[in-house]
Amino acid sequence: MPVELIFDQSIGHVFVTCVSGNVVTPEIITSLEYGAAVLGTKVILIMGHAACGAVKATIQGKQVPGQISTLYLHIQPAVDQAGPDLDAAIKANAKIQAALLRQASTVISSLIKESKLKVVSGYYDIVSGSATLLD
Repeated sequence: MPVELIFDQSIGHVFVTCVSGNVVTPEIITSLEYGAAVLGTKVILIMGHAACGAVKATIQGKQVPGQISTLYLHIQPAVDQAGPDLDAAIKANAKIQAALLRQASTVISSLIKESKLKVVSGYYDIVSGSATLLD
């Protein structure tokens, strides 16, 4: 998803990290810590989107090539929570990943405690073009 287009911003005005399934990994955490601690980012938005292929693949649980299935482990808690409803699982995943990020990084959790940073989740509807906050 071109985040800059969604929020009507030009390149360089939004600090973006992107990974299939919006999963919180050490590499993503490192990038977000840099954005928050060094660049002064005030809000981190974990945004799921309609028709997310990673969540859909996790629900289906089929064999896939390469390392794609490594995402399943990260997304499965959302599927367990929401069941086979794709949109519900996408939204649950965004909320779960935001909660994990708040806890997984001492840098981010400290900035949250100091009221210098917020970590929220959202959902982007690719048909209507609307973005909504979930938290």
